[in-house]
Amino acid sequence: MRLIVAITGASGVCYGKRLLEVLKDKNEVHLIISKASEKILEHELEITKDELKKLANFSYNEDNITSRIASGSFKFDSMIIIPCSMKTLAGIAHGYSENLILRAADVTLKERRKLIIVPRETPLNSVHLSNLLNLSLQGVSIIPAMPAFYHKPQTVASVVDFIVGKVLDTLNLKHSLFKRWDGNSK
Repeated sequence: MRLIVAITGASGVCYGKRLLEVLKDKNEVHLIISKASEKILEHELEITKDELKKLANFSYNEDNITSRIASGSFKFDSMIIIPCSMKTLAGIAHGYSENLILRAADVTLKERRKLIIVPRETPLNSVHLSNLLNLSLQGVSIIPAMPAFYHKPQTVASVVDFIVGKVLDTLNLKHSLFKRWDGNSK
């Protein structure tokens, strides 16, 4: 698959990094890292954007609004924004394409391609919920960073894998990141 992955300035950049690790070498990944997420990468994961870029085939500056992924003529399968800040969510919901992440999301919607967002905020206020509903009504797949626990995760990594696995399920990509519910309570 040819995918666009964007990492925005919300806590939870571990989700984006893990998704990139799983997609690496099996898919063509075009990565956009927001300026705000650079600081969060350093704080939460103690890595730089340059280290993260190594997990993608192509990377773009969020100010590069003239890049090929800003055009509807660029063919790709899906876009994933993981994590998705409320600022980015609001921009997408209201068609405010001020940077490459927002423009690529706008292109994804107008070309009727799959857009997946992983919002990372809690608690949610009415504006957040309204924006989420707006995007849901437009066909956006919304996968909040809300893990299940039926698979009895023992580490933070297994909680992250659950959310990344849900993204992969939405993309119809096979994985074994978590044990699926089989109807047994044992």
